[in-house]
Amino acid sequence: MNYTDPKQLAPLLEAILLAAGRPLTLERLAELFDEYERPEPAHLRAGLAVLGGSCRKRGFELKEVASGYRLQVREKYAPWVGRLWEERPPRYSRAMLETLALIAYRQPITRGEIEEVRGVAVNSQIVKTLLERDWIRVVGYRDVPGRPAMFATTKTFLDYFDLRSLDQLPPLAEVRQLEPEPASVLEDPELSLAALEVGDAEEEEGTLVIPERTSFRTLLTELDAMETGLKTDFDDLRQAVDEEDEP
Repeated sequence: MNYTDPKQLAPLLEAILLAAGRPLTLERLAELFDEYERPEPAHLRAGLAVLGGSCRKRGFELKEVASGYRLQVREKYAPWVGRLWEERPPRYSRAMLETLALIAYRQPITRGEIEEVRGVAVNSQIVKTLLERDWIRVVGYRDVPGRPAMFATTKTFLDYFDLRSLDQLPPLAEVRQLEPEPASVLEDPELSLAALEVGDAEEEEGTLVIPERTSFRTLLTELDAMETGLKTDFDDLRQAVDEEDEP
């Protein structure tokens, strides 16, 4: 086999990724070859490009995420593929998804800062669940009285939502254009805040089932379509934080 030929390398990479069942970096892929036959990174990328092209009309796709490259079922087929497993996908409350979105867009952030933005207390179980799923982690402690923990997202979070980096997070303004909410709710802070308080009190109301493979854009669109929509545009928050950091 000519390991410098992308067309010959592509089916081998397909077999490796199918067998791995998890993302593999270029470095890890290279380690699977003997030293004398090891392809250069450029050859591996070319082979992956050929493999990705061959998947265009198939039920799965090649995806690059934070932890490397993987083959995965296309999102549009997830409802049917998911029926192979009897275990029901977890349901997440709107409060939990808003907390996750805030951490993703304004990290590192403390629990108190999340509560300040949302206007309601963050249930301890929400943080515990996000930590257990390895979607968030403690990255330090704010140098203020009480030294509260600061949370940020993880590589597992990026992998789960098909993201290579945080730069790929979709702007919420763009999501709202796809699934607009009534102006009376989105533009009235008091009305939005009151509705959020009700949503937190009734955890069973306004929940979203997250399939095993989905995009963060889909999650945000579904979240924004729930009863009241998001209280705050996180892009504005991110910009405000950047301005605060400027000397």
